[in-house]
Amino acid sequence: MDVRDKIFINGEWVASTGDGVLEVIDSTTEEVLGTIPNGSVDDVDRAVRAAAAAFPAWAATPMEERVALVAKIGEHLAMRTDKIGELISREVGMPKGLSVPIQAGLPVGAFTDLAEHVAAFPWEEVIGNSLVVREPIGVVGAITPWNYPLYQIALKVAPALVTGCTVVLKPSEVAPLNAFELAEVIAEAGLPAGVFNLVTGVGPVVGEAIAAHPLVDAVSFTGSTRAGKRVMQVGAETIKRVTLELGGKSANIILEDADIATAVSSGIFGCFMNSGQTCSALTRMIVPRSKLAEVEEIAVATAAAFPPGDPFTEGAMIGPLVSAVQRDRVRGYINKGIEEGAKLLIGGPDAPEGLEKGFFIQPTVFSDVTSDMTIAREEIFGPVLSIIPVDSEEEAIAIANDTPYGLAGSVWAGDPAHAEEVARKLRTGQVDINGGPFNVSAPFGGYKQSGNGRERGKFGLDEFLETKSLQR
Repeated sequence: MDVRDKIFINGEWVASTGDGVLEVIDSTTEEVLGTIPNGSVDDVDRAVRAAAAAFPAWAATPMEERVALVAKIGEHLAMRTDKIGELISREVGMPKGLSVPIQAGLPVGAFTDLAEHVAAFPWEEVIGNSLVVREPIGVVGAITPWNYPLYQIALKVAPALVTGCTVVLKPSEVAPLNAFELAEVIAEAGLPAGVFNLVTGVGPVVGEAIAAHPLVDAVSFTGSTRAGKRVMQVGAETIKRVTLELGGKSANIILEDADIATAVSSGIFGCFMNSGQTCSALTRMIVPRSKLAEVEEIAVATAAAFPPGDPFTEGAMIGPLVSAVQRDRVRGYINKGIEEGAKLLIGGPDAPEGLEKGFFIQPTVFSDVTSDMTIAREEIFGPVLSIIPVDSEEEAIAIANDTPYGLAGSVWAGDPAHAEEVARKLRTGQVDINGGPFNVSAPFGGYKQSGNGRERGKFGLDEFLETKSLQR
């Protein structure tokens, strides 16, 4: 049991004024993994006031010192990667072989690679008789999700600190224990009191209190579109900046002349990664009708190579979902797909054989999906792929764009220039061309109801800065 009975405010571990505790459940065993304080509005007020008091001195600290301290946090995190990877595997369900480099490793990089992005950023610019300068926005409220918990925290906390902002963090109550590891590291690194604060609790209480607080200058939120809308509504009362990274229903367009075997197998991985609990998951595979039989055969064979299992078994690729609520939600979508007439190729709503305990779901592939079906329109957040056959490239592009979301996408073609031409027509924040690899320095964020603003690299600094013009 990992019992966390205090929150982190003004450089100290202090008791919460909230009522009771929240249990954290091991996604594989369904047993209680730990407990955290169920924070209160008063906790948020204390944390925000500490952050506001610390802001002037932190903003005035030389950039080189801030960068060095943030890099030191990353270095200390690196000493805990195995521990953090195992912890997040228990919280979220990602197999440890993936969790250590991804769930623990990516956050390390987010803290340690900022020096190069700071160096490339246009902090000052002369325009005519004006000196245009960029200044820290102030107190940042960071509200983060459970699917990549520490990485999403790092993508907000690291650039906020480097730019001179102070932070109040509310991690997801579903996977919060890794945030306590970060708070311990921050204390070890010697960050000044009040610069970073951690308050745990539920969104309707702690999250809304952060979004509503008049001393919070900006909120950076990652989570569901429904919750993001609420954060924006609450934040609007004080006209604070609200940056949102929300849901997705990303399309993987495979064109007639693409390498079908590579495109389909890569697309399966892009859908099933982290048991499908990824906002940018490629959940809609749009393929030429003439290639449908070939695509189905490869998809079934590839999906069969992703058997769910204990995330601590060597070579495991798919673990459980994060919670019973999420498992039941995904099962509901699978049943909906069957009811609406989609062709079930592999998987289904039943628990995988031999895995009745734990929040496991069979990796599932549907074919003959039409763009008006529920499974083609709503974010499922589980290992469920919809194959949509089309009769033309124009139809593929239209279906890809026929969604309220616009977070990610993929295009495969024999001619890379043609693939890029199609990618430019997609209304989405990022597109992989012929399996282009993940780039930690590229901007990440969405169009439409996938949110606003961008994270990562030098682009992630912009969200935490104000622009001032000095006329001379």
